[in-house]
Amino acid sequence: MRRQVLLCFSVLCLSSVLGQVSYSIPEEMAKGSLVGNIAQDLGLGVKRLQAGKARIHTGDSAEYIQLNKEKGLLIIKEKIDREALCGQTTPCALHFQIALENPIEIFQITVEITDINDNSPVFEKEERRFEISESAVIGSKFMLEQAIDPDIGLNGLQSYTLKPNDHFILKLHSQSDGGKKVEMILQKPLDREKQEFASLLLTALDGGEPQRSGTMQIHITVLDVNDNAPVFSQNIYKASVKENALTGTLITKVSASDVDKGSNGEVSYVIGNSKRSISKLFHVTEDGQLILNGPIDYEKAKKYEIDIEAVDRGGLSDSSKVIIDVGDINDNSPVINMISSSNSIGEDSPTNTVIAAMNVNDPDSEENGKVRCLIDKNIPFKITPTSSNLYSIVTDSDLDRERASEYNITVTCSDEGVPSLSSSVTLTLQISDVNDNAPVFERSSYEAYIVENNTPGLSIFTVRARDADWNQNARVSYILEDSSVNGVPVSSYVSVSADSGVIHAVRSFDYEQIKDFHFRVKAQDGGSPPLSSNVTVKLLIQDQNDNPPQVLYPVQTGGSLVAEMVPRSADVSYLVTKVVAVDVDSGQNAWLSYKLQKATDRALFEVGLQNGEIRTIRQVTDKDAVKQRLTVIVEDNGQPSRSATVIVNVAVADSFPEVLSEFTDFTHDKEYNDNLTFYLVLALAVVSFLFITCLVVIISVKIYRWRQSRIMFHSNLPVIPYYPPRYSDTLGTGTLQHVYNYEVCRTTDSRKSDCKFGTAGSQNVLIMDPSATGTMQRIQSEKSILDEPDSPLEVRNV
Repeated sequence: MRRQVLLCFSVLCLSSVLGQVSYSIPEEMAKGSLVGNIAQDLGLGVKRLQAGKARIHTGDSAEYIQLNKEKGLLIIKEKIDREALCGQTTPCALHFQIALENPIEIFQITVEITDINDNSPVFEKEERRFEISESAVIGSKFMLEQAIDPDIGLNGLQSYTLKPNDHFILKLHSQSDGGKKVEMILQKPLDREKQEFASLLLTALDGGEPQRSGTMQIHITVLDVNDNAPVFSQNIYKASVKENALTGTLITKVSASDVDKGSNGEVSYVIGNSKRSISKLFHVTEDGQLILNGPIDYEKAKKYEIDIEAVDRGGLSDSSKVIIDVGDINDNSPVINMISSSNSIGEDSPTNTVIAAMNVNDPDSEENGKVRCLIDKNIPFKITPTSSNLYSIVTDSDLDRERASEYNITVTCSDEGVPSLSSSVTLTLQISDVNDNAPVFERSSYEAYIVENNTPGLSIFTVRARDADWNQNARVSYILEDSSVNGVPVSSYVSVSADSGVIHAVRSFDYEQIKDFHFRVKAQDGGSPPLSSNVTVKLLIQDQNDNPPQVLYPVQTGGSLVAEMVPRSADVSYLVTKVVAVDVDSGQNAWLSYKLQKATDRALFEVGLQNGEIRTIRQVTDKDAVKQRLTVIVEDNGQPSRSATVIVNVAVADSFPEVLSEFTDFTHDKEYNDNLTFYLVLALAVVSFLFITCLVVIISVKIYRWRQSRIMFHSNLPVIPYYPPRYSDTLGTGTLQHVYNYEVCRTTDSRKSDCKFGTAGSQNVLIMDPSATGTMQRIQSEKSILDEPDSPLEVRNV
């Protein structure tokens, strides 16, 4: 008959993560039977059991209960036999833990196993024989074998019956170990002549429902004359023995005496306990010595009670009890059972986060069973006891994966015995990464260089940032921050590869337009949320020798020729002129040198290598040609170098007429003459048109004035001409004021002559128009000539 399941529930908070639940079930329940609704009793949902990977931890014990996570139920996994599990120990209970993860929670579960009457009392021997003297006195005692019933309580052995009971009655004595000592007492004298043999039936009964029983046959042979039974010197003997005692160790010695003489007074000793375990562990010699016959273990039995019988040859007997206390020695190391542990934990986990829970047991007693657990030093963890035999490993300080990504945590548990025994277990814990580090550039700022005239798309430089985090959190992307350079977005100048940090030129740079600029690059990791840092990059454009020198003076024009005058009285190192040139490049690409490439007379002039000054090498003589043509080359210092050529015309003469006659022979190229002809024709047409127009207008005005004068001033008085002040008639050819004097020079071909008016910037500079044969020079004061010896000549056509 299956009994009702009793449920006891209590929750005890232990360090905010532990609880306890108790159940009571009968033994021998069928496999799959319900123990209890653990999810409901713990106040947890089924989802929590599933998400927390709930599991049962029993340590080294057999697993009789299993967890159904889908329904949150505890069910019978294997049929439970209380007697095999606990023997006579009460109460009999299963102790295990239910462990959950994320976060770690440990719940203590106790399932008490109650007894059912599934065992009958059993005698070790089916029969027992006694030889009793007919002279045995009333009250003589005869020890009977106890029956064994593995059940406990009411289901255990309760009583004995003896049939027939004409001569004997039974007497029970309760013992401290829960057993019942049974004696057969003679109540009516025996008479061998009437009945030499007798058979009795001893029945042992339990108190269960239904009642169970066991029997043993007793055979009695009646002997003649033995009227004294043996008597022990002590009713109870006490002894002790260490659990590590060797086989053959003498535990104690019992003694019984019999006052009879002869064979009736000879006493023998036997162990009266019917338990096989007792007979295997101990035996008694003929002279009453109790010897250890096998290994004993304090953890299995702390005390033994042995019944010793003294029997004489006439069958009379007496009994005594020997109580043996087993002494504990420290022969067991602490047993560490890891209930639940985490393989990894986030580096941002708060202090006191539980990473593991374990159960520690030492079956030894007193000091030998007291356990202390320690953890490695210099790690951010500690171990704390949470309840009896339960310990938790928790974080003790902040974690940093970048400082230590893995810990091997060794827990050592030692008892307090002498010598101390210990056990250890090592837990490997990975520290998982969180995005708590921003990328860091290798430098605080960068400088990069690129040569101008580069190819668009050219790789310039690489910026690199490292992130101390791991995996995705350490994956760095590079971004060009928005900014502008001279009002133009920086993205039109450079670009940044998002993966590699390589900076590319978007366009071709010109050093003469932009020499350097700054921009910022941001490094951003792949965490959530992402972290970033930035760095400034200065890009410097390096000059390339891509510009030739430019000659500023003397000016080379297609419309006129410049001639520098050198008087024939010029001395050595006379400064003729200075070639002025610039190079828009920089550095050595702009270092200019001047060389005389060709000259009419190379022995007369030289050019300063660095300053471009043209000076005479020797004294000018009358034999030197008036017309000197110098070709000066200007070179920069680039690789390869670039150059420009300038032609300097020098007139060696003391007067302008002498110079003019020589310089009219300068020839012009065909292209120039063709252009000049076109412009002359065009100018003639325009002048003719203007002349005719002016003539018509003048005639019209004259006619108009004449008519008006006749109308308004009609008179017969003669007209007297009026001459304004400073007016003079010069040979009847003009009306110029006296203060204006001009020197007019004409060539032999006056038909092509044009007059030129200008402000001369130097007394020794001539401006010559290739289309004319005459040149007019305005004579300035001597002071003006000295003040501006090198002024440029400005030409204005009239």
